[in-house]
Amino acid sequence: MPKSHLLAALLFGLLLFPSLTRATERPNILLLLTDDQAEWSLGCYGNKESKSPTCDKLAAEGALFKNAFVTTPVCSPSRATFMTGLQSTQCKIGDWITPAQGTNGLGLDPQLPTWPKILHTAGYRTGLVGKWHLGNQAKYHPLANGFDFFAGYLDGGWDPKDPLLEIDGKQTKIDDFSVDRSAADAIRFLDQSAGKPFALCVHFREPHTPYVPMPEADSALFKNLNPTIPDYPNLRVEQVKTWTKQYYACVHAIDRNVAKILAKLDDLKLAENTLVIFTSDHGYNIGHHGIHSKGNGNWCTTDNKGVRPNMWDTSLRIPVIIRWPGVIKPGTVYEEWFSNQDLFPTLLGAAGVEIPRDWQGKGHDLSTLMRGKPYQKREVLFGQYDISNTASQRMRMIRTKDWKLVRHYEVEGQDELFDLKNDPGELRNLYREEQQKAVREQLQMKLIEWMKSIEDPAAK
Repeated sequence: MPKSHLLAALLFGLLLFPSLTRATERPNILLLLTDDQAEWSLGCYGNKESKSPTCDKLAAEGALFKNAFVTTPVCSPSRATFMTGLQSTQCKIGDWITPAQGTNGLGLDPQLPTWPKILHTAGYRTGLVGKWHLGNQAKYHPLANGFDFFAGYLDGGWDPKDPLLEIDGKQTKIDDFSVDRSAADAIRFLDQSAGKPFALCVHFREPHTPYVPMPEADSALFKNLNPTIPDYPNLRVEQVKTWTKQYYACVHAIDRNVAKILAKLDDLKLAENTLVIFTSDHGYNIGHHGIHSKGNGNWCTTDNKGVRPNMWDTSLRIPVIIRWPGVIKPGTVYEEWFSNQDLFPTLLGAAGVEIPRDWQGKGHDLSTLMRGKPYQKREVLFGQYDISNTASQRMRMIRTKDWKLVRHYEVEGQDELFDLKNDPGELRNLYREEQQKAVREQLQMKLIEWMKSIEDPAAK
């Protein structure tokens, strides 16, 4: 065949199958990570009262994971897992890092491999906007750990309006809502990234407490809402309803700003080769199980006070929405399990970058699933939570499709066993039921085996 005819045939093939060319390119990566956002807060996960049109559209254009979990139900250890694919004891971060602990040297070990660090070495331009919360000393700074760009906050929380943030290396008072500023800084990064593959993490502070103030464009939508709330005995109903309306305003504010970032991808003609992931650092409770917040939630009933350490699904389940044009068929719904351990190998797999041979993680590369190739299916989820700031416990969990065992080491009488098939809301603890002894012992054996495999200090 003459060269001119061959070239024409190739061009014709590209016109017919443009997705094939996009799928073989090294994708840009945009990780949108919110703070304290439960999967139940989004329309695409079935909420009829929240307003999340951008996330709902993103799910329609890509894929929604119906069974996505974190391994630790609070921020710092979960974020460390997102970055490294390792469990919290492997990262030596068991609970959220307080400002004092950060000042005294607690943080994510710079010697541990992270996917941004690896992609940076592989030629990606990397950026982090918003919350870090993995150490505030210089050696832990994002710019010293694989990021080319940082605009945000090193510690855990800041004001939703007019915050003091680090911008271009300087502490800067921001005359704006934090949620809007995060989008502006993300857009600034995208404008500077033309001509080079990028990996951008946008870590919104929302919908973390305090929920207010939020822009009127968001809060006005829920002023007259009488929200549906969990049915739990002695719940402080009016307080829970107020929190829920404020929380929905935060969720909408995120959604509105995600729309701005995605529009910038379109303007720069980058959307077709950008893998977008929307997720959260853990689940959340507003009256669920009678508590407010996450794995270190506080009782919000009239008959209980204090902290209720937990690893309920409401604290562990997260939204995971992934759009990858040319790879994921629009409208895909995955029943397969996603763990935050999986982000590390999945993003490296998507970028065609090898996982370090000495990596100690047990996450699965789900980019193979998204590409329609054989993949390692997850059938068991293990979790850890060493709560230390508001209580003192070592909690370990094993979760299968039908059962969940939670051991409360160091505290007597609080171990839990739930029959998820018949009790998905985890309302009845069967740990001391004699007829479930065989199930309990089998799960315990698997749990101990796993704990020993990662050299968990709690293993016995």
